[in-house]
Amino acid sequence: MSPLSNAYLHHEQLQQMEPYYPLCARVCDRCFLVQLEPVACPEELFGDYAYFSSFSESWLRHARDYAGCMVERFTLSPASLVVEVASNDGYLLQYFHARGIPVLGIEPARNVAKAAENKGIPTLPKFFGTDTARELAAAGRQADLIVGNNVLAHVPDLHDFVAGLALLLKPQGIITLEFPHLLRLIEDNQFDTIYHEHLSYLSFCTAEGILATHGLAVFDVEEIPTHGGSLRVFATHANGISISTHPHVPRLKQREIETGIRELHTYSRFAENVCETKRALLEALTAVKRAGKSVVGYGAPAKGNTLLNYCGVGKDFLDYTVDLSPHKQNCFLPGTHLPICHPDMIRQTRPDYVLILPWNLREEILQQLRGIREWGGRFIVPIPKAAIVE
Repeated sequence: MSPLSNAYLHHEQLQQMEPYYPLCARVCDRCFLVQLEPVACPEELFGDYAYFSSFSESWLRHARDYAGCMVERFTLSPASLVVEVASNDGYLLQYFHARGIPVLGIEPARNVAKAAENKGIPTLPKFFGTDTARELAAAGRQADLIVGNNVLAHVPDLHDFVAGLALLLKPQGIITLEFPHLLRLIEDNQFDTIYHEHLSYLSFCTAEGILATHGLAVFDVEEIPTHGGSLRVFATHANGISISTHPHVPRLKQREIETGIRELHTYSRFAENVCETKRALLEALTAVKRAGKSVVGYGAPAKGNTLLNYCGVGKDFLDYTVDLSPHKQNCFLPGTHLPICHPDMIRQTRPDYVLILPWNLREEILQQLRGIREWGGRFIVPIPKAAIVE
């Protein structure tokens, strides 16, 4: 049982009832899609969203590099249209916009969509599916490039979503989808990326099958380091332009099969490893606290809330956490009720250890907080297994 991972609390809510929901990932023994059962409506999850992509420097670099690569590879120009689904605060489309390429964001969280509009990025505050795609196509707004970064995992109806992508795409258009790779999630015990917003967890084999069902053919795939290891899948209409399939595609499929991604015992073994990861983190934190040392958190990501609530790590281990986003500062984490402070609090209180909750941004955070070594401060990285970093 877990609270919604982005349901940050205000002080006046701390004495009120907090809803908890089952957090149980299931795997299909036919298509091997891993999914949660939906327990909260999309409006509850994304109505007033606390995650703004622009507060991560490394993510902005990723977006800028992606935009430059796509413009060059697919010869995008001011005559093209780039549409991003789940465009957040315009963090990515701004780089196409700066090159004079028309853009459109589709973002269901109205507060986040407004932030994009304030940057000059046209943004439609809607959930995406076949209905929205038909509206745009009827208005002559089909896309040359559709971007879907870290959205495929969030949608409750995968078939409606992917069918919408096919409708929105021009006959010669390209789709790129980025999503955390299920294989890496299993190999590195990244169980904290399982939370209620992420309804689906995808292998390449399963993702390719979903796209094929809706007439979309995958012609390339890249393995990228974001979010602990993600895939960037390239697809186009199967009956559209003829693009040769890159050797990456059959190689990755074969590797997934050889690793056991289509065998149920792989998932049972993962469940056992998750339990051991929890034990290791609790042992490390217990040893530190028994030595009389202070520990705080860095970051207030959704994955961190899964980690803390599943492992039972609260105020008995951490004094507080910090986050760069002003939208999270002065709030409290769901479940654990840890206060979220400005990062300056770390220098003021000089903790002995900092637990890095967004471990996927480890290098960025180690650089930001390198000053804690002045007082002998050290870091704890929880995934794939608790480790202390000098």
